Amino acid sequence: MQIDWGAVNRTCAGVSRRSFLKVGTLAALGVSLPDLIRQQEAAAAAGRKPASLIFLWLDGGPSHLETFDMKPDAPAEVRGEFKPIETNVSGIRICEHLPKTAKVMNLFTVLRSVTHNDSNHGAGNHLMTTGMSTPVPVGCGNAVSYHPSMGSFTARERTAPHGLPPYILLGRPMRSGGPNFLGAAYGPLVVSGNPNDDAFEVKDVTLPKGVDSARLDARRSLLSQLDRLERVAASPNDPVRGMDSYTEKAYSLVTSPQAKAAFDVKKEDPKLREAYSRTPFGQQCLMARRLVEAGVPWVSIHWGGWDHHFNIFNDMKRQLPTLDASFSTLLTDLKQRGLLDTTLVVLLGEFGRTPKINAGPGRDHWGPGMSVAIAGAGVPGGQVIGSTTPDGGYADERPLTPQDLACTLFHKLGVDYRKEYLNELGRPTPMVRGGEVIKELV
Repeated sequence: MQIDWGAVNRTCAGVSRRSFLKVGTLAALGVSLPDLIRQQEAAAAAGRKPASLIFLWLDGGPSHLETFDMKPDAPAEVRGEFKPIETNVSGIRICEHLPKTAKVMNLFTVLRSVTHNDSNHGAGNHLMTTGMSTPVPVGCGNAVSYHPSMGSFTARERTAPHGLPPYILLGRPMRSGGPNFLGAAYGPLVVSGNPNDDAFEVKDVTLPKGVDSARLDARRSLLSQLDRLERVAASPNDPVRGMDSYTEKAYSLVTSPQAKAAFDVKKEDPKLREAYSRTPFGQQCLMARRLVEAGVPWVSIHWGGWDHHFNIFNDMKRQLPTLDASFSTLLTDLKQRGLLDTTLVVLLGEFGRTPKINAGPGRDHWGPGMSVAIAGAGVPGGQVIGSTTPDGGYADERPLTPQDLACTLFHKLGVDYRKEYLNELGRPTPMVRGGEVIKELV
């Protein structure tokens, strides 16, 4: 199985389609498989099933002031053009261009007081996807990987059935979504392309033309025999032997009917596909639901184009209806299937936007105040946690850090976020440095 590191979406910094993530090469020191199984069995015995997670990433930094934290009483240069509407939870209002989401407010919670100081794409992206600040200043245009992503740590700690990878990324790769010192084995399987296209297929779960299962088995057998001949006198510590595990994983994925089925959104009712919206993001949300249903612990979706320095209101009028349909349908679909209790859904970007509208008209990067929507896996719905100042600029009541969010996600996933791994220099490195579980969510 070949992992396609591909390219990230272009933002104001001009990140090219050929920017690659740094991948560490050294094995990590962590819990043994028996220990992991013991922990999972203990959790199951206590009635706590580790959640799966759908990570909806709006790359570029979506404006909290045009979505979940509107300021209708602020001056015009702060409040903008959009108006708030009531949700199905009394006292909570969100943007008028999210009417379907307003009707499922009871299923999710908004964190309105997430705050940090990394107001550029590179550092902000790294912080929100890894839970760790960058050790040096990072410019907006960089693909950054100083620390393994939360998805990669989850892949290290959790497994998936049917030959499926434990960490899957739908869409273009994220700047900081890689495994760093954990090694390439814990990077995401990147599924690019548009699931809405009739010709769409996942190349890593499809046999090449002209190669059927019997022929693949014959090739695998021949490869195994050649490997044994070449290694008959090799040291038992031969590092090449480790490649066998990757070959086995690739073989399991490409020959698994359950894996193929998990990616096939064409099996869904056309009416449900329409409800998700027949857009790349909408169909990726539907695919994500199928993947967590099949047992994948972590699925990320990358949707770029949220860096609104210019034309923010026209652009968001175009984007918000898709977000509205896809996010609301994902929550209701999970709920109706009995999956929302065991699936965490997180909607976020790298930061919020500035309180004052610029001449663009648009809003610029802003880390000190942002919103994150979160649902499922025991998160109480229908609440708002924290607040920002009257202009939306700074976290005011109940400030929350990206580290707090990371601890909470790992906790819901059944992952010990206080564990340390050896980095590429052999130094113990915590999964998350600081932070605590957000008590209102558990």
